Amino acid sequence: MGVDWYNMIARKNGGYRSTAEFTIEGSTAEDLFENTLVSMLPQYSAVLDAGCGHGDFTLKMGRSGVHIIGFDNSIEMITLANSLHNREKLKNVEFVYTTTKTEMPFADEQFDLIYSRRGPTSIINHSHLLKSGGTIMGIHSGNLDVVIQRLEVKGYRDIEMNEYRNAMYYFSNEQEYAKFLSDIPGNPDFTVPEKQDELRLKIQENMINGRIGVQEYKYIWKAIKS
Repeated sequence: MGVDWYNMIARKNGGYRSTAEFTIEGSTAEDLFENTLVSMLPQYSAVLDAGCGHGDFTLKMGRSGVHIIGFDNSIEMITLANSLHNREKLKNVEFVYTTTKTEMPFADEQFDLIYSRRGPTSIINHSHLLKSGGTIMGIHSGNLDVVIQRLEVKGYRDIEMNEYRNAMYYFSNEQEYAKFLSDIPGNPDFTVPEKQDELRLKIQENMINGRIGVQEYKYIWKAIKS
């Protein structure tokens, strides 16, 4: 999966988000991450949002008054982020088009907090951007061992890793579930006719008491730069 997928989803959905409608039962890791970050922000002066997508979360965090730079490797996402920014006009927030796969346009030790909300975990490899004693954190799904290994290799200390499976997403019909699946990074479009057999199998696997349901699995990680 490359940047083309993110450019496509930006054009299709107006940003890095799903258009599917669903209800949530239970407390989500996303809410916990957001609340934790909001409580932390006053302690920091220069913050990097790694993989900011279309920028709405960056701007939300920017209302705290702290200086935040959001970057993304999708030009379509950054275009949307700048459009939102032009409406909100927060002077302490800016957006940059760049990628962790290249030399990034930031100074060494420029930030005292870096967070990645479903953005690239490869930001860990750019530890030179973070001040000594600074914090790096993120929320992701997938293979947490990769994150732990990257943190250890880069010499981070006080590594915290917490897994969450407390929330269920329920969908009222097959069409909404198909849209949800289609908006997961790297997935094919399950709304098209040729994917209907595969969709039906996934629905059978996720039926819970007659409802289509998906259990949230995410982990929140945090570490300190030595």
